[in-house]
Amino acid sequence: MSWKIKQLKNEKLNNPVLIEGLPGIGNVGKITVDFLIDELNAKKMYSISSYSLPHSVFINEKSLVELPKIEIYYYKSKNKKNDLLFLAGDVQPADEVSCYEFSDEIIKLCKKHICKDIITLGGIGLMDIPKKPKVYCTGNSKKAIEKYKDKNINNKLYGIVGPIVGVSGLLLGMADKDIDAVALLAETYGHPMYLGVKGAKEILRFLNRKFRLDIEIDKMEKEIKDMEEEMIKRTEEITKVYKETASQKLKSKIGGDMNYIG
Repeated sequence: MSWKIKQLKNEKLNNPVLIEGLPGIGNVGKITVDFLIDELNAKKMYSISSYSLPHSVFINEKSLVELPKIEIYYYKSKNKKNDLLFLAGDVQPADEVSCYEFSDEIIKLCKKHICKDIITLGGIGLMDIPKKPKVYCTGNSKKAIEKYKDKNINNKLYGIVGPIVGVSGLLLGMADKDIDAVALLAETYGHPMYLGVKGAKEILRFLNRKFRLDIEIDKMEKEIKDMEEEMIKRTEEITKVYKETASQKLKSKIGGDMNYIG
């Protein structure tokens, strides 16, 4: 088994909804989910490790090494309607096959906890920084999209974006008919070192209303500034590892010397 999933707490959940926020364009999903975990004081439920994660470690503020991590947290809802599961982490799986395998494991976990809704979060990269980012929604069925209908969310995504790459897309495509799966995608600037805080705030406003979380969204600006430097540093380091890996794979296929461009 390529993915090792360790359960840290055995908690009974009430109609849970999984919200995924792994790194991606503008780190929109990661910013959103990390903020929710912090603000709601969500508890760690699973730790996930694999040899399919990037072959690197981070140096933390104590000058010690840390392996890249992916974790699932839970939050017991105050309104007794939907508990929440948050899929968070430093990285995504390193290649296409491991991404499929990982997504399959997450869907199995959803079924274990009778989780009938999945929300994935991501960014739509634009050529310029949007002043007021729009949020779009797509899903695995019309019923799923209708469930998350909102006046501030545009459901007409066809022609706006290309493929949704990585876990944010595969969780939708691989979820069966028993699971309503949607993606909330916010406009952001397409530069790899840009943090899509404005887009994350728009998604947060919707989730705040939808699940009655009573979060002070305006607190987000200061908290994001505090974590911005570390997040950019880690994103830059992991991007470098991904490029080096892709370069080596391409060299082995075509032979000879070459530079990876991208």
